[in-house]
Amino acid sequence: MIVTYMFFGFALLSILGALGLILFKHPMNGAMSFVVTLISLAGMYALLSAKLIFAIQLIVYAGAIMSLILFIIMFLNIQAKDLPDEPGRWFYLGGGIVVISPIAYLLLKMVKSLPAGDTGIIEQDFGGVKEVGQLLFRDWLLPFEIVSILLLVALVGAVVLAGKRGANT
Repeated sequence: MIVTYMFFGFALLSILGALGLILFKHPMNGAMSFVVTLISLAGMYALLSAKLIFAIQLIVYAGAIMSLILFIIMFLNIQAKDLPDEPGRWFYLGGGIVVISPIAYLLLKMVKSLPAGDTGIIEQDFGGVKEVGQLLFRDWLLPFEIVSILLLVALVGAVVLAGKRGANT
């Protein structure tokens, strides 16, 4: 029962953080709201016993990537007078609520129809580093290597294009 309350607490926190990201005018406030959203998502992963995804969410997304985004925002030194007027923010928020409300209603109706209690579907070591590593490097080795080669080619292409652009200026 406590897990259910914790889940709804993390869900409410992530929704409030997402609303803050949309509604705050200053980029620093929006980025800090995004940090709240990412941390609350990590809490949901912890409740699901997905240890690896929880750690990745905290370390990579809430830690490294958000530090980079906050550094860029601080480096740009955006002042309130530099920001454009955004009269359409409330319109977009209202439109989002109109679109998401029926979906949320259907999801809540579907969740209420699920059987209560532990179904025993999730294994004890679900989401651990060992299990994910075995799946990734044993069962999915070829697709993993193909994706790594594709990313390497994209990186080399980006460096080549950036070098040509820098030489022309």
